[in-house]
Amino acid sequence: MTPATQPQRPFRVPPDATEIILVRHGASQPAVRDEPFVLVDGHSDPPLAPEGHEQAERVAERLRGEPLKAIFVTSLQRTIQTAAPLARAIGFEPVAIPELREVRLGEWEGGELRFRFAERDPLIARLFAEQRWDVIPGAEPAEELAARTRAGLDRVVEATGPGATAAAFVHGGVIGELCRQATGAQGLAFIHADNGSLSRLVVFADGRRLLRSFNDTAHLA
Repeated sequence: MTPATQPQRPFRVPPDATEIILVRHGASQPAVRDEPFVLVDGHSDPPLAPEGHEQAERVAERLRGEPLKAIFVTSLQRTIQTAAPLARAIGFEPVAIPELREVRLGEWEGGELRFRFAERDPLIARLFAEQRWDVIPGAEPAEELAARTRAGLDRVVEATGPGATAAAFVHGGVIGELCRQATGAQGLAFIHADNGSLSRLVVFADGRRLLRSFNDTAHLA
C-alpha cells in the first residue's frame, strides 16, 4: 500500500541508465590573422592557452571525486590537454572518440570564425536566423553533424555501461548539438557553453536522453 504522504525526492540516475558529463575544453590559443591554425582532418587543432590549462586544473579538482568509470576525448589536442589533469589524478587513460570532434566549419576553419564574429560578418546573422552551421561555405551539413555526434555519444554510452558515469571532453558545437537532440530545441540553442564548463546528460536504457544541467561553471568562479 502506498503511504498517505510522500516527500519530494531528489533525482537519481536509474540503475539501467548512463550519465555522461560533457566537459567543454579549456580556452585555446588566440587566432592570428594570416596564421591559421593547423588542421587535422579538416578541423582546427589549436593547443590550449595558459588560461585553458588553468581551467583544466579546475575541472580536475571538480571531477576527481565523481565516481567516473571512464574518460573520453576527441582526437583534437585541446580536449586531450583539458582531460590530462583529471586523467593523471585518477589514473585513467582517456579513450578517443573521433565522432565527437568539433563542427567542421569549411571556409571558416583555422580561426577564421573568430574574426568573422568580431567583424559582424552578415553570414553570422543568417547562421542564427536559420539555426544551422552549414550556411558557412563548405561547413558540415546539420544532418551529418547530428548523425555523427549521436553515433559518438552512443559509443561513449556503450563503453561506459549502465549504472555508471563518464566524463567526455568535447567541443562547444558538439555539446550544443547533443543538448539539442536531448531537448528538441532549435539548432543553435545550446552553443554557448563556456570553456571548462560541465553539462550532464542521462541516457536511459531505451535510448531516451535527459539534459540534467547545462554550462555549470561553479568550479571556475
